Amino acid sequence: MSREELQERVAEVLKLNRIGVLSTIKDNQPYARYMTFHHEGFTLFTPTAEDTHKVEDIEDNPHVHILLGYEERERGEAFLEIEAEAEIATNPDDRKKAWSEKVAEKYSGPEDDRFIVLICRPTVIRYRNDDELETPQEITL
Repeated sequence: MSREELQERVAEVLKLNRIGVLSTIKDNQPYARYMTFHHEGFTLFTPTAEDTHKVEDIEDNPHVHILLGYEERERGEAFLEIEAEAEIATNPDDRKKAWSEKVAEKYSGPEDDRFIVLICRPTVIRYRNDDELETPQEITL
């Protein structure tokens, strides 16, 4: 598969799947939780609250792992394994990228100090599709 085709397939999985699993590390133990992701290119944005363990975990260790996809679609059960470095968004424009109606139920607006957006910048994306590929295809960024 060409790099261009792989990037297109990765973009399709990102487009079709907004809910995924974000894993962090604390005290050498993994912690996973479901999150809602928005994306711009391959960069992922996910909203959370200021007083969550994941924010503390990321402040201590910014390396995260994300799983997105694995739903039956016309291409099979494609999913992504993403290794990324996460940071807390400080730019108001980045905070707006993860704003949604659901988030609006809890916060007064993207400027609300309790509203935190995590930016996850991938270093490696593995595209997996059990129907077509024997081994995962990988993009290193």
